[in-house]
Amino acid sequence: MKYEGCLLAVKDISASKHFYEKVLHQNAVMDIGVHVTFEGFSLQQGYAELVGVTVDSVKEQSHNFQLYFEVEDLDKVYAEMKSISGLQWVHEIKEYPWGQRDIRVYDLDNHIVEIAEDMNTVIKRFLNQGMSAEKVAKRTMFPIEVVKQYA
Repeated sequence: MKYEGCLLAVKDISASKHFYEKVLHQNAVMDIGVHVTFEGFSLQQGYAELVGVTVDSVKEQSHNFQLYFEVEDLDKVYAEMKSISGLQWVHEIKEYPWGQRDIRVYDLDNHIVEIAEDMNTVIKRFLNQGMSAEKVAKRTMFPIEVVKQYA
């Protein structure tokens, strides 16, 4: 068995496709109208009918799932997303104890989308700030051998 990705139930496939292409810079690899596949995930309009469940059983904004993306320059992405009117935020830039920063927004169907700094960027940032490799390893919880590759 091979994992192929996740599928998000959406109400308006063309609006959702536009969001993922224009806001999150994803490229569709297949578009057959009511189903669009990107790298790692797909969108499906008419999901309830497809799987044979009632429309009201497909929950919105359940807060038990998210799509996760990583970027090298979170500040650039944040500034770009702040300029999009109507975008609904879960939270703006937040930093975690291990040093990684992220933002979270809702897509058009209220699925949570997280955009985080990739951990290589976090490690480089800490080292550039003068933190020792040992302290970076402790803070990020990455093995010292990995951190030393960036020193």
